[in-house]
Amino acid sequence: MEKPKPPKLLSSGNPQIAKGDGVGPVQAYLAAMPGWKSALGHRLNAIMAEVYPDVRKAVRWNTPLYGKEDGWFLAFYCYKSYVQITFFRGVDLVPLPPVGSKVEGVRYLNIYEEDALDEALIAAWISQATKLPGAPL
Repeated sequence: MEKPKPPKLLSSGNPQIAKGDGVGPVQAYLAAMPGWKSALGHRLNAIMAEVYPDVRKAVRWNTPLYGKEDGWFLAFYCYKSYVQITFFRGVDLVPLPPVGSKVEGVRYLNIYEEDALDEALIAAWISQATKLPGAPL
């Protein structure tokens, strides 16, 4: 039996994953994240499960999305040298995620390979985000 080909990486370095709802497409995305980013993606996914076990998951636009009944609150995306976490209502989080956006309300956290992951802060942001209205996409 022929081994399936790994997903193609887009020019940005992000894996190309088919649109889908649920755990399966998100797991496929996490597995396809290149290099050190895959371990980071799995850890972010685990933090999500610890903080908000009822999280809704999907992949859209080659991006894993995390949300609840009323919409999405977090996504992440691989770039060549970092992983960007998107908080759709980031302007309402305390402390404010460090990177601004042209999109109203959105804030980002960029994580590079050499960065220490502040799991407590990420968990706090996720907890806060789950209490805010979700973003319809």
